Amino acid sequence: MGMSLDFLPDGQLAAVVTYLEMTAPPADSVPRGTLRLSRVAQPESDAYRALFRKIGAPWLWFSRLEMSDAELEAIIADPRVELFEVAAVEAVVGMLELDYREPGQCEIAFVGLVPELSGRGHGRWLLGEAVHRAWREGVTRVHVHTCSLDHPAALAAYRRAGFVPVKRAIERFTDPRLTGILPADSAPQVPLLGTLADDRPDS
Repeated sequence: MGMSLDFLPDGQLAAVVTYLEMTAPPADSVPRGTLRLSRVAQPESDAYRALFRKIGAPWLWFSRLEMSDAELEAIIADPRVELFEVAAVEAVVGMLELDYREPGQCEIAFVGLVPELSGRGHGRWLLGEAVHRAWREGVTRVHVHTCSLDHPAALAAYRRAGFVPVKRAIERFTDPRLTGILPADSAPQVPLLGTLADDRPDS
């Protein structure tokens, strides 16, 4: 069968999303780590957005930044959603969000570290902690998804942790750097095509 190309207009991005799951806890123990996780008991919208932007901007995370305060608080204030900060000494350097709103399931909704910590083994520790915490009484499925705009090692890391890919999808969306949701210098590895000025009528 031949290959087809679907061209994207300037200002649009596309990503291949891979959905993964595990249906039994892994036998491996959590690797040793020098960072620490602390539960955020009562997340506040502005603080959450700042953390989300700090961790996710290099990978164009923007879904939570588009939400109104009410929409965001409906998620992060839900007792079935658990938010953790990852800290090194006093600095917050990562985040983990576990979502138990679907009965019998846990979604690892967001997990990430600042890019400066890449390649030091901290990601393996954090993902191990995420999986370990996700499995609790009554949970029969833990799932996560990643896309081709995420860290290049993300998919391999999930598979190494015991997740199995089950389906894929193509996601198309307006580049969040063009709408002001994220700064224009975010994710320099992803070409920025088109600007808001391009869409304005000639004066």
